[in-house]
Amino acid sequence: MRDLLSLDDLFKEYSRGNLEKRHFEELIFKSVIGDYQRYHPFDLSREEYIDYLCWLYPRISRSIDNYRDIGASFDAYIGSLIRCSVKEYRSREADHRVTEHSAWTVHSSELLSRNMADSMSVSDAEPEYGGGEAVSLISNPRQILILLLKSYYFVSDDFAARVAPIIGMEKETVKSLLDRLRKQRVRRDEAIRDLQERIHCQFYRCITYESRLRAMPADLACHAKMKARLERARLRLAAMKKRLAGIRTDATNRQISEILGVSKGAIDSNLHALRVRCERRRGDRKNHD
Repeated sequence: MRDLLSLDDLFKEYSRGNLEKRHFEELIFKSVIGDYQRYHPFDLSREEYIDYLCWLYPRISRSIDNYRDIGASFDAYIGSLIRCSVKEYRSREADHRVTEHSAWTVHSSELLSRNMADSMSVSDAEPEYGGGEAVSLISNPRQILILLLKSYYFVSDDFAARVAPIIGMEKETVKSLLDRLRKQRVRRDEAIRDLQERIHCQFYRCITYESRLRAMPADLACHAKMKARLERARLRLAAMKKRLAGIRTDATNRQISEILGVSKGAIDSNLHALRVRCERRRGDRKNHD
């Protein structure tokens, strides 16, 4: 018959040791669920009310320990707990909806960006090598090797093996040099993916902050704090994007100099000489035409 007792009577039974705490919690939960017309706050639907009570249940145990009989009945104490805690519950639910909306916004933006990238992307065509004109234009073996390393991302092992005799090197040696650049490229690609993931998370964080800021009254102190947090998040996002844009995926002259064991100036001068020669050759063609 204990299920028919009021909350005050149940608390008396619990205080006397006639009820175990877990059983007492269950009876409180059943009583609050059963008296929906009395306890449901802010016009929650019955389904929303059940969800709220499931969220509230772990707090019932703490409320029993914190209750002190200082004039208010235990029944009134539970009613006050529900009215106060539902505000926190609604705030959490609103925050969850904002977060979910932000997540879908980011997901949609990501899909749009991918579709735009797919529609604008072009396949990297492998450059043509081995033509008679190229051989006559570049006769210096070191310059050929530097160009080969510069184009390592598009160079196949078969092509490297065919070029090796021209520059007077063993094909295994040429392949070893290319492999060192490829390994560096793998590490760089991993760093790029990691940074892109962090940018994605930061972008999502900015959208969440923007949504929370719009939901806050402008006259509250938390509004100013959230606005400052949003500004810092945007600055960090811009810095991360700038850092990503500055990452080079091709082989730098310094990388090539380290692999060949020569100074960076030697690589720079060889490439400059090739550039001047190509521009001169291009100018001669125009004059001839």
